[in-house]
Amino acid sequence: MNRRQLGVVVLILLLSYSFTFAQKINYPKTKTGNVVDFYHGQKVFDPYRWLEQKDSPEVQAWADSQNSLLHSYLDSISFRPAIKERMTELFDYPLNILPARRDNRYFYFQRPTGKSQGILFMKNSIDSEPSVVVDPNTINSIGTTALTAWEVSHDARYLAYALSIGGSDWQEIHLRDIDASYDFDEVLKGCKFVNLAWAPNDSGIYYNRWPEPGTVSSDDEYKQNKLYWHKIGTPQSADSVVFEVPENEEVNLSHYVTHDQKYLMLEVRNRFDYKVDLYYLEFGKSNKFQRVMHDEHSYYTYIDNIGSTFFFHTGLKAPGGKVISIDLEKPDQKYWREIIPAGDIVIDYVALVNNCFVIAYMESAYHKLKILDLKGQFIKGLELPTMGMISGLDGSREDSILYMGFESFVYPPTTYIYNFYNGEFKQFNKSSFDFDFSSYVTIQTFYKSFGGVKIPMFITCNKNLPMDGTAPALLYGYGGFGRSEVPHFSPSLCFWLENGGIYAVANIRGGGEYGHNWHWAGWGPYKQTSFDDFANAAKWLIKNQITNASKLAIIGGSNGGLLTAVSVEQNPKLFGAVVCKVPVTDMLRFPEFTVGKIWINEYGDPVNDASAFKLLQSYSPVHNVSHWNKYPPILVTAGENDDRVAPLHAYKFIAALQAEDDGENPKLLRVESDAGHGQGKPFDKLIEEQTDVYTFIFKSLGITPNGFGNKVGKN
Repeated sequence: MNRRQLGVVVLILLLSYSFTFAQKINYPKTKTGNVVDFYHGQKVFDPYRWLEQKDSPEVQAWADSQNSLLHSYLDSISFRPAIKERMTELFDYPLNILPARRDNRYFYFQRPTGKSQGILFMKNSIDSEPSVVVDPNTINSIGTTALTAWEVSHDARYLAYALSIGGSDWQEIHLRDIDASYDFDEVLKGCKFVNLAWAPNDSGIYYNRWPEPGTVSSDDEYKQNKLYWHKIGTPQSADSVVFEVPENEEVNLSHYVTHDQKYLMLEVRNRFDYKVDLYYLEFGKSNKFQRVMHDEHSYYTYIDNIGSTFFFHTGLKAPGGKVISIDLEKPDQKYWREIIPAGDIVIDYVALVNNCFVIAYMESAYHKLKILDLKGQFIKGLELPTMGMISGLDGSREDSILYMGFESFVYPPTTYIYNFYNGEFKQFNKSSFDFDFSSYVTIQTFYKSFGGVKIPMFITCNKNLPMDGTAPALLYGYGGFGRSEVPHFSPSLCFWLENGGIYAVANIRGGGEYGHNWHWAGWGPYKQTSFDDFANAAKWLIKNQITNASKLAIIGGSNGGLLTAVSVEQNPKLFGAVVCKVPVTDMLRFPEFTVGKIWINEYGDPVNDASAFKLLQSYSPVHNVSHWNKYPPILVTAGENDDRVAPLHAYKFIAALQAEDDGENPKLLRVESDAGHGQGKPFDKLIEEQTDVYTFIFKSLGITPNGFGNKVGKN
């Protein structure tokens, strides 16, 4: 070899070394403080306490530097533009939403192609052309105002609707004359997770609200939930309090006017022990609420009423739910009647249509549908297209038509109708989503976890994909607050599937797939069970050669973000990539922010319960980052305006990760401006988020997507 050839070899080696070295990330400097807290006599350091002040210029500059790092990393990946193009194609379709009938009009919510936000439409008959009722896209040019709640008056003349701005959970209520196409002057503020109910004569609405932000201390913003009456056409200052609980500020109110418009029902739920009081007010007879029950546990979901006899879906002494009747004239519990008893199934939704109970229930984490008479006797079952989710039921006791929303992993949202007269069950509006779903299949398997319990898991993939352990897999979980993860549709899943990916959903304990007992098995002092279930799902996928650890990514949001954060800390070698979306990560200080106090019943109280503190500290992601573990690539996301899970959780977690990281496997933070926990995210922000997430996953797993021809380049 001559000197010229040797020089070329040395240059190549140097360039190779330089490229490898360049892949290591230099993180922004994050200062540390000397904050120390004492919990039950134990000292706990909190070096990133200053990151809790999200509105301070210093924290905002730090977040900007993290975003700059993220974008410089992702923008350097050659296939990101092609992923964005494909995500735009997949997401830009008119989503079919179940119509709601009011009087003889039909209302439905849909985001048309090319629009940032969904629009409320109306049809004067089921087959007529739609007209726009409310279009939030016209309110601001950047598309960050979202329609988050609405209720049509009984005569379908008026509309009460809620708008949220910049992803916040806070809502403003507007009132609209539908036929005249104008809004009344008043705007009702101080609302969050609002219920709207029109009076029988449609002269105004009942609504619940909190103290308006800024009028009380931040500690009291989520106290004093009250029920108000607002007369249409009057200022909010004239509204009167209809119901409050001055002796207990820690309650949430939920109310509704019955279908026959004779009663105003009110549920008062204690936020910490879930005890419930139920009241009613009979219009035209009394201005005083009468109590039906006091300090009852469980939930009582109104179905319908025939006169003074009310039908409720409840979990009282029924982990999977049951249907009972209560006569308001004899409300004592000894007179309650069990119409549909508890069984092995989990009842999710109940509607009373054509004088029949329509039951949407879960069996092994997916929905089925059956019809029973008013005595609870079985009439028939309706066969659904595949394992999936019933997204809603609509109809009335006098109607002969049932509307049902249905979807699954590879079955886009579709509305079905069932005719009680002729028994016909058919699609009402077929989805226009352009994708070859026939190439993909969803199967359900069960794996053993802690205690020998069998955990269900859905696996979706191409029918012809070889199961040899080489395919990339994306594992999702939630496992908290009794929420069930039944099969549901996502356009981003289609992108993952068409690029040879496998999608798995583990129905871990802490959710509600098998009723309340399933929830309690992964709740509070048993929270570690949820984490073990998730880890065992990953181990099962690897052991059965569905994938391998280097090709396995995990993803979760909110409580699911906590799940993925804990999972990677406890099992750092089990995953090839991790995505924690808007996670809860500081398990010692979560009660101090936003609605965190409500979560004490789910996680435990670190301040007032020594045993809960010990458990929470043992898995709190912020407090368990280890210098000795080499973690895989991790992406953490946050919403700048998130007033549900404050962004401080994501900030402190990524700061702790970066402080112990050598930069070889990136630990990145994505902060979304003008966005909250996820609701009301405009189309362009949604596309950017999905593009970044999947670019990160593919890059981290060492895969170049090629599922759509030449649109994707090599990296």
